[in-house]
Order: sequence, then C-alpha cells, then structure tokens
Amino acid sequence: MAMLRSLIYTLLQAVITPPYALFTLACFPLSAHRRYRVTYGWTRLMLFMLRTICGLHYRVIGQENIPDCPSIILSKHQSAWETLALQQIFPPQVWVLKKELLRIPFFGWGLAMTNPIAIDRSAGKAALEQIVEQGRERLRQKFWIVVFPEGTRVPPGSKGKYRIGGAWLAAHTGASIVPVAHNAGEFWGKNSFVKNPGVITVSVGKPINPDGIEPAVLIAQVEAWIEAETQRISTYNHHIAPSAPVVASTGEQEK
Repeated sequence: MAMLRSLIYTLLQAVITPPYALFTLACFPLSAHRRYRVTYGWTRLMLFMLRTICGLHYRVIGQENIPDCPSIILSKHQSAWETLALQQIFPPQVWVLKKELLRIPFFGWGLAMTNPIAIDRSAGKAALEQIVEQGRERLRQKFWIVVFPEGTRVPPGSKGKYRIGGAWLAAHTGASIVPVAHNAGEFWGKNSFVKNPGVITVSVGKPINPDGIEPAVLIAQVEAWIEAETQRISTYNHHIAPSAPVVASTGEQEK
C-alpha cells in the first residue's frame, strides 16, 4: 500500500511541478518575499499530498524555542522531507545550497526564485566569504537562513562531517543559531521511492548566541546537540519522552 501511495504522490508531483515552476518564473518582477510566498504554495501542496496520500504527518517539539528575529537554522539532513517541512515550521527562509541545484529543470528554476545563497563548494574560503556576504544581505531582508551542515542526506543512525559554513555565518553576522533534529529518514530515506506512513518528530533546540564563540566551537556544540537529540527521538531506539511541549502538526503554521 505504501508503494502504491508513493506512486500516486510521485505522478501528481510530476504533473504539478512543471507548470507551477513556469508560473513561479513569471513572478520574477515581484519582491523576494512575494516570490517566496508563491513558491511556498508548491511546498504546501506537496506536504498536503504527503499527509493525505502517503499518510506522512509530523509533530514539533520545542516550537517555543523559535526566536522572533531572523536566525540561522542548522538542521539534520536525512530526507527530502525536511526541505519541505522547514518552510512550514519556520518563517520565510532562504537556503545555503550548491549552485548546481539551480540547473535542475523546473525544480531548480523555481528554487532560484526563492533567493537562495548558491555557492561553489570547491571554492574553499571564497565560499565562506560568499556565505557571509549574501547571508548578511538576506538577514537584512528579514529572511531566515537554512543550512544543512552535513552537506548531503545521511541514513538514520549515521552522521556526516559537519561543515563550518553555518557557524561561520553566525559568528560573522551575530545571528543566533537554531539547531534542528528530526527522524524523517526513518519514514522517507535518501533516494527512497517509498514514503512510509507515520508521524515524523522534529525537535527545535534553544537558540545559540554566537557572540564571542569561535566558529569551530559553535559547530561542535551544534553537532553534539543535533546528534544526541536525533538519537533520542529515533523510533529505532525507543518511544519518545519529550522534555518540552509537543506541538502536533495541523498542516499549517503561521508565516
């Protein structure tokens, strides 16, 4: 049944995405925030289909930890799911991503309309300078910034190398870091066609003020919290005993 539901979801996504991407491109003259709201419409639709067709829901622990001011989200990366859901959990945001993603037909074109921070990972320190320069501008525009410090999706129970970019950006802009753990990969894994039904748990940690902390120390703190929390909320290990209020997903969040 999960295979059939996933097939229906994928077919609908394939039908909806090309015309929606073209519609998004037509919104280029609009302001960055208005373009974001247009592209977010596609995200809402995909999450709605995941809930209603695939039976894939989520709940949030620690939603009270989300600050009122634009911050830098450093998130665990296990699935394609969090690239959708973070847009619903947090205020308007941009991502730090590899520029090659913008070349993907339709999806990449729409992604380009969200004002991302697109970098060349092979550029070394120049890439960090790009992140700071563009990140400072996005924060001024009242966008949050999403960084997946592992750089790529990793299977549940595994850990990638945490890159310093998000911590470097925080240290050079003064914006708080909001760490995020989740277990989405246990329901929709990397390169997996099947989206298994269930309730994904997302845990939002307390903001970390970067003032006076070296980027290497910052990223070590973030890594320690995310990895410990990911293990704690894993359905592979045990049932969750939340230490903070749980907010069930209704499918919509205030933007």
